Amino acid sequence: MTKCDTHFPLPLPDDPRKWQGWNNYRSPNLYERLCLDPHANPSNELIEEHCRELMRWWQKKLPLKNQPSNPLAQLLRSGLEESSRYLTEARLELLDPDRRRVLDEELAAQDHEAAGAEFQKYLHFALASGALTVDEEKNLLRFGAERALTEPEMNSMIEEALEESGAQRQTAPPPVANITEAPAKTSSANPQEEFLSLLRLSNLDSMSMSDAQRDTFIDMAENLGLEPGEAEDLVDLFLEEADEKAFADQPGASSRTEAKAVSAPIAEQSSPEKIERNADVERSHYGNFTNTLGEMMIFIPSAEFTMGSEIEEAAPNERPLSQVTLSRFYMSRCLITNAEYEQFDRAHQAKRAPGAGDRHPVVYVSYLDAIKFCQWLSTRERRKYRLPTEAEWEYAAKGNDTRKFPWGNYDGRGDLANFADRNTVFAWSDRDIDDGYPESSPVGAFPLGASPFGIEDMAGNVWEWCLDYYELYRPGPKVNPRGSTAGTKRVHRGGSWKSRFSSLRTTVRSSNVPGFSCNDLGFRIVCECD
Repeated sequence: MTKCDTHFPLPLPDDPRKWQGWNNYRSPNLYERLCLDPHANPSNELIEEHCRELMRWWQKKLPLKNQPSNPLAQLLRSGLEESSRYLTEARLELLDPDRRRVLDEELAAQDHEAAGAEFQKYLHFALASGALTVDEEKNLLRFGAERALTEPEMNSMIEEALEESGAQRQTAPPPVANITEAPAKTSSANPQEEFLSLLRLSNLDSMSMSDAQRDTFIDMAENLGLEPGEAEDLVDLFLEEADEKAFADQPGASSRTEAKAVSAPIAEQSSPEKIERNADVERSHYGNFTNTLGEMMIFIPSAEFTMGSEIEEAAPNERPLSQVTLSRFYMSRCLITNAEYEQFDRAHQAKRAPGAGDRHPVVYVSYLDAIKFCQWLSTRERRKYRLPTEAEWEYAAKGNDTRKFPWGNYDGRGDLANFADRNTVFAWSDRDIDDGYPESSPVGAFPLGASPFGIEDMAGNVWEWCLDYYELYRPGPKVNPRGSTAGTKRVHRGGSWKSRFSSLRTTVRSSNVPGFSCNDLGFRIVCECD
C-alpha cells in the first residue's frame, strides 16, 4: 500500500544523514513531499507549517552550492536548486480543495491496487502446496477485508489463481461426533500448524533466514491470528528443526565428536578436488538463462579459490588468506537497474538520482530493500534468489587466479570501469583519466572490464550489497561461508564512481548498517541452482 514518510521531528535535524524526510521533495506523492500522511487528513494549517519548515531547512543549505567538493553538497545535489519549486507546487495543490480531492481519489486507487497485489502475493504463497484449505481461505478473506478489498474482488482473484495454478480447494471436513474436541482443534492448533507449514515451504534454516525474512514471517503469523511472541517461538522451533535436519543430512553426522576432530578437515580437503573435477560436467547440465526481468543469469560452476589478499596495498580486513570451496550458483550479469527494481517498487522512481535512466543501476536502496526485492522475485519465478555471499561475489569477480581487478592487472585506464576520474569533484579524483561519466553509468557500459565469467560492473559504478554480516576474516579453509550469524553491519563490495582506482580491487571490503542507502550503493542478485 502507499506509504508516506511522516517522520517530521521539530526542529528538523540540520544533518541530512540523521533524517530522510528532506529526500522526499521530488516525490510524485504531494503529501510525501511535505512529510504528511494523507490518511490523517492533514489540515491547511499543518500543510502550511510543514512547507514553511522544509523551505527554511533547504534555505540554510544554499551556501553548499558554492562548495561542490563538500560531501553534503554531493548528497543534496539537485535539491539545492529544485526543492523550492517542488515544495511550493505541493503546497498549492494541497491547499486547493478541488485538486486535493482529485489527488485523494488517485491515492485511494493506488492503495486499492497495492492491496490487491499484496493479497495476490499471499494467495500464491497459500497455493504453493497445491491445495487451498478452508482455514487458509478464511484467513485470506480476513487479510483482504482489513485492506478494504471487497468479497467479490477477493473471490474473483482466488478463483482465477486456482484455475491458473491447478491447485484444488479443499472442502470443509464433515462434522465429528466428539463435539468437545472440534473447537480446540480449529481455534488453536490450526493457525500454528498452518504457520509451521508456511515456514517449511521456505526451505530456510538459521544460516539462510535473514532478519527481513523473519519479520515477514512474523507479519504473516499475525495475519493468521497468532500473537507476535507465539510467532517468534514457532520460528525458533522451526529453525531448530531445520538445523537438525541439515546436520542429519551431512555425511558422518551420527558421530559428532569424531566428525569435529577428524572427519570435517578431511572433507574440506577432498571436497575441492571433486568439485574441480566436475566443473565441465556441471556446465553440461547447467546453462545461462534469462529471468523474467530480462536479466541474464550467468552460471558459475563449483570451485575452490583463495579468498583475500596479501599484496602491499591490501587493507588489514583483506587478510588472512583462506581456501574457500563454493557450490555452483547463478549470478546476474549486470547490476539490478532502475527499470528492473521499479517493477517491484514503483514508488522508487521518485528516488532516482538526477539524470539516471532506466538502465542505470538502482541506488538509494538499503540492504533490507534488496532482500525484499529478492523475496519478491523468488515468489514470482518459483526460484530461490538472494544476494551473493561475500565469497561468491569475490570468486565471480576474479575467478581462481590472483588478479587484482576483474579484467586482470591493468590499472589507470578509463575504458575498464567507472571511478573517480576527471569528471568528478573529489580531492582524490584522477585528473588524468576520463571514463566518460560524472556519476553512475548505464550497466554494461564497460564490457572490457568484465570478470572472467563475463559479469560486468563488478568494479566501480556502484557498490554492491552482499548477504554476509561484516566481520574480520578468520583463518582456515571454508565451505560455502556465509559469515557471522549476527552483527550490526552488512558487507558491500566493488567500489563506485566515487572510488579511487585502487579501491576497485576484487578483494576490497566495506560495510554499513542494513538500513543505510545512498547514491552509489546498489546490488546484483544470485539464483541458487536446483
